[in-house]
Amino acid sequence: MKLLVLPGDGIGPDIAEATRLALAALDRKFSLGLEIEEVPIGLASLKTEGTTWPSLANDRLHTADGVVMAPVDTYEYPEGQVNPSSMVRRSLDLYANIRPARRRLPAQPGEKPIDLVLVRENTEGFYADRNMAMGSGEFRPTEDVALAVRKITRSASTRIARTAFEAARKRRSHVTAVHKANVLKLSDGLFLEAVRAVAKEYPDVELDEVIIDAMAALLVRDPGRFDVVVTTNMYGDILSDEAGEIAGGLGIAPALNAGADHAVAQAVHGSAPDIAGQGIANPSALMLSTAMLLTWLGDRHGKSAFTEAAQALDQAVDMALANPATRTRDLGGSAGTMAFAETVATAVSGG
Repeated sequence: MKLLVLPGDGIGPDIAEATRLALAALDRKFSLGLEIEEVPIGLASLKTEGTTWPSLANDRLHTADGVVMAPVDTYEYPEGQVNPSSMVRRSLDLYANIRPARRRLPAQPGEKPIDLVLVRENTEGFYADRNMAMGSGEFRPTEDVALAVRKITRSASTRIARTAFEAARKRRSHVTAVHKANVLKLSDGLFLEAVRAVAKEYPDVELDEVIIDAMAALLVRDPGRFDVVVTTNMYGDILSDEAGEIAGGLGIAPALNAGADHAVAQAVHGSAPDIAGQGIANPSALMLSTAMLLTWLGDRHGKSAFTEAAQALDQAVDMALANPATRTRDLGGSAGTMAFAETVATAVSGG
């Protein structure tokens, strides 16, 4: 099984190295037969090859069985350079951004239970880098006017809705569709039409609908009421960060970008360039995202060893997070990036 690792920018190489250590331990324990190749992208490849998305990365992307992608720092890219994250999602048609949020650290007084999965449409919406066949979805017709195009299609809304309902069937059989159809009557109205049509195929799953601003408040007030949340691109991006913070912080918030034929593990958090190379970054989110990728590979290829390895990695990260002595600094511990990774690797090895 071929895995491509894209180490990204900032803390990306640090947490990618930590995740590779955990993968090596899983490979030995479960005989996964992993072939791992790492290809620099972003600022590293810009320096050596003059582009943030080198041809080798593009070639390997399409031949790998799965991809582990660390965060990128697009703010630092010169104008005209490619956003690797957007390139990967568009090239592989990764239409579903799946972001679970559950509390992994011991609950503190006043903290409310949360265990939900946010299913975010990943290929259109208000995002200017992915909603046009040519050119950008954001432009300035005059010096004093800026316009943004929002793209919502029935086909994309239908397939993301189906992803959400399938996920709900494996959980607590409840889907919440988040929208702003009271204002965006045509675009969010079309999204809701598609969700409601899919809901008729799943009579065993309950559907409710919540307006985006109310949802932002309800996540704070009563996060435990939600099971699977499905929404459009920008709403999902914002709400998943909010849910991740409620669950303990973006440092432990995983995500999987998935399509019909490909999947990419990619943590929710950013590249944190201020602590890059210091060996103190928290690799939990990328490790947990990788566990989601292993589950996807196990389901897709019918390989139970991958499913077992995913469970072992998830549990090992939880074990490391449960002990204050083995947590990283952002969570009140003192462990460095690789020390945390060694704790996880030892745990998955049965040590």
